[in-house]
Amino acid sequence: MTQYISTRGAGDAIPSAMAIKQGIAADGGLLVPDQIPQISLDDIARMQSQSYLQRAVTILSLYLTDYTRQELEDAVAAAYTEEKFPEGPAPLAQLNRYNDREHMLELWHGPTAAFKDVALQLLPHLMTQAVAKTGEQAKICILTATSGDTGKAALEGFRDVDGTEIIVFYPHEGVSDLQKLQMVTQEGDNCHVVAVEGNFDDTQTGVKGLFADPQLAERLAQTNRLLSSANSINWGRLVPQIVYYFSAYADLLAREKIELGEAVNFVVPTGNFGNILAAWYARSMGLPVHKLICASNRNKVLSDFIRNGHYDKRREFFRTNAPSMDILISSNLERLLFELSDRSSEVVRGWMNDLEQQGHYQIDSQSLRRLQEVFVGGFADENGTVRTIRELYDRCDYVVDTHTAVGFNVYGRYAARSRDETKTIFVATASPFKFIEAVADSLFGNGYARGRSMETMLAELSAESGLELPPSLTGLDSREIRHQRKVGKQDMLAAVTELLGLD
Repeated sequence: MTQYISTRGAGDAIPSAMAIKQGIAADGGLLVPDQIPQISLDDIARMQSQSYLQRAVTILSLYLTDYTRQELEDAVAAAYTEEKFPEGPAPLAQLNRYNDREHMLELWHGPTAAFKDVALQLLPHLMTQAVAKTGEQAKICILTATSGDTGKAALEGFRDVDGTEIIVFYPHEGVSDLQKLQMVTQEGDNCHVVAVEGNFDDTQTGVKGLFADPQLAERLAQTNRLLSSANSINWGRLVPQIVYYFSAYADLLAREKIELGEAVNFVVPTGNFGNILAAWYARSMGLPVHKLICASNRNKVLSDFIRNGHYDKRREFFRTNAPSMDILISSNLERLLFELSDRSSEVVRGWMNDLEQQGHYQIDSQSLRRLQEVFVGGFADENGTVRTIRELYDRCDYVVDTHTAVGFNVYGRYAARSRDETKTIFVATASPFKFIEAVADSLFGNGYARGRSMETMLAELSAESGLELPPSLTGLDSREIRHQRKVGKQDMLAAVTELLGLD
């Protein structure tokens, strides 16, 4: 049975249901499996004929070993309905029918048009099952920081789920207009949305501080409440993401684009390192992967780290046209550091203390070598991102959002210098409609978005591209603004106290 331990070493191993309910380790570390389960090539071959739901149960059952197979089947069936994912949770598209080397893993066909839906439609079902399995009587309060997409996906996933309440904090000027509208118009009696004056790192640090606040924990206990998270610091958020890497590989096999055992590359735009870490777990389980290309925007702390092993957040913070990656503290990296250091919690604690106290840390040469064996880092600035959207549309008649464009930009330079001919899967993390201003300027000319309404631009992009506008993005301008609270980063505790009635 797979148990879960803290990257920082404190506490006993706990079962998966407890890990999901708890969200974060008691010592402030992240919960990781005590062993990484293995899967054979024969198992992967069998996935060719399976549905996505069957593939999900296969992978989830290896990690969530205290859930019965029937419980997992029920959770997956409830999460991945045709109504929520009309194209399926993770369809694979070939970019050009004359080129078998480039494929797109489209993860944005869910209710909020972003890849977070794949995990956050499932997490509420895993969470409610976890509450029942552990005999928990307290009400679960989900506390989440978002750089744009996690917030709306979490709100939609937990909306009106019995026994839960959710508070989402987002950086006031750090998300796109459309992302903000999606959140502040959110319906649901148990949903709360709060803007924070600061950037995402301020917001995420504030939320982590709330989890570690003993006085808040005491007041929650007095009112029979328990904190958990919908961020990817929660293993229940991360484990569903492992599935779609196996699914993409199985789809290539089924289409006879690769031979069984042939390695592929994955290109992943990432800020908090969760999505690409899921790919690393898939590789560590036995999925044939050659390279993981980690694509950053101008906040290139991860790109620099992969190059020299020095993680340094002491740098200028940039607001870019790929705002979901405007992050300087990548929380999920701690899980990878634990593995790179031979699961040494002492070493990880040292690095994390250096990051908190000095703003940077340097990993050892052996850990850096292990990192570079798998990961390739790179970044794209705003101009390169805009140019890539246009170039890809001209070349393949395919429109991507700004984050996915960062991935293409970084991969293009990697492929040119490495001459790597490995078949490559690009992870598309959001619908292009979610970042309409930047995409419209890319396709129709710089400045095109200025003075045009959001509804006009959405309609024009749909007409130009032939893409159907996601229902969740229609009529946002006319929806009621339900959440207008804004606080300073020092006032997040007061906001939680008031919203949960803990005064």
